[in-house]
Order: sequence, then C-alpha cells, then structure tokens
Amino acid sequence: MTEKTSSHANTDRVFATERLPTAFAFDDQVASVFEDMINRSVPGYSTIISMIGVLAERYCGAGSTIYDLGASLGGASFAVAQQLPHDDYRIIAIDNSEAMTSRLSAKLAALGELGGKETSRIECRHEDLRDSKIEDASMVILNFTLQFIEPAAREALMRKIYDGMRPGGLLIISEKIQFPDPALNELFIDLYHRFKETQGYSKLEISQKRAALENVLIPETLAAHRERLNGAGFHSVDTWFQCFNFASMVAFK
Repeated sequence: MTEKTSSHANTDRVFATERLPTAFAFDDQVASVFEDMINRSVPGYSTIISMIGVLAERYCGAGSTIYDLGASLGGASFAVAQQLPHDDYRIIAIDNSEAMTSRLSAKLAALGELGGKETSRIECRHEDLRDSKIEDASMVILNFTLQFIEPAAREALMRKIYDGMRPGGLLIISEKIQFPDPALNELFIDLYHRFKETQGYSKLEISQKRAALENVLIPETLAAHRERLNGAGFHSVDTWFQCFNFASMVAFK
C-alpha cells in the first residue's frame, strides 16, 4: 500500500524533530517538501490526481474553464492539462499561500521555456478563494482544500461555486473525513496512522503533525458534505473514492 512519490521531491522532515507546538501552515518549509508530504500522508493521493484528469477529459469540452481551488503546487491542474484532448480550455489555479503560488508560477515558467504548451493555459493566482470569482466553470476542483476553510464559511463558498458553474458542470471535493460512529472513527484514524508508518513517518512525526493540524484542519462526515452540496443546488452527489478517513466526492450542477 505504498504510494509512489516524485523522485525529485524533497523529503518531508518538517516534524521529524521535537518542536514547540505551532499551528500548521502552508509556509515555505512545507511548500518545499509538499509533493513528498502529500503523497506519503494521503492514501490514494496519486490515484485521485490521475482520475481528476480522466474526469476532466469526460466532462470538459471545448471552451471549458476549470478552477483548481487551493491548487498548492498544481498537481490537479497539471493532471487536467495533460489529459484534455483539445486546446480550447483554461485552468485557473488559486491558492492563498504565497510559498505555493511562487513555486507553481516558477514551475509554469520553466515548463513554458521547455515548450510545454499546456502550461500556457494554466493561470496561477495568489488570492483567498473565498474572495475569488467563479465564472462559467465547467469543472471546479477542491482537492483537500475545504477542510482548511472555517466551517461557518463553507456553505457560502459552495453556493458561490454553484452559481459560477455551467449547467452540467462537475465539482470534485476531496477531503479528510470523520465518521458518526466513534468506534469506526477511531479504527480508521488508527489505520491511517499505521499507513503513515508504512510510508516512513515516525510516531513523533505523526503525533506532532496531528497536534499542529488541530483546529486548522476540521473534517466533517460525508453526510454533512452531501447535505451542504444538495442545499447549494448540486445533484448526483456521491463518493467515488475512499480509503480510511480520506474520500473524494463528485457533484453536478
């Protein structure tokens, strides 16, 4: 059950030594090892990314605008760009972390110099997605992003996304989730921590990162996500991928 990581990714050692408790942030230290961190921390991450590209191929026709909200280093954006069979589209990759967007912008510039034509269709924006305009979207991606938005702001964000999408548009939400059954919740948390150990993380790293994410990453049940999405107007809402306490959902306008 080992996830493949990029051979050129810096190794995540952010929580490898004892440190004072501080809230998790997508700062320069995290951004510099993010590819390794996300692949070793989220079971099935590479599958989710690749299948986002496949879903885009199915639902993003000519003239599509795709929003990647909380794009980090652009994994989902690149998967979409590599999979679409036509050139009539644009991808707007948004993140509020300057450490992430500066790296993504540099990567796009470097690939552009090498002749990567798809990179010219990815626009990187450093802004708070709660303030972003969503317009004429064929597809919106929230890949492990909503969990970092304060719960009170999530309903308004879903309604804004819905209003900014084309009829028939596809929304993808990937999230860490919790379970209403306490025993199941504890089981899947334990299995997830064992997964991280198989990825080479120590108990100290797992414990310190969990503490840093407390009150920063706030998961919800799948039922809560469905209720919010249905309330915003989305239909055909369901889970297409799940491993332990991580899941990805689709919803259509």
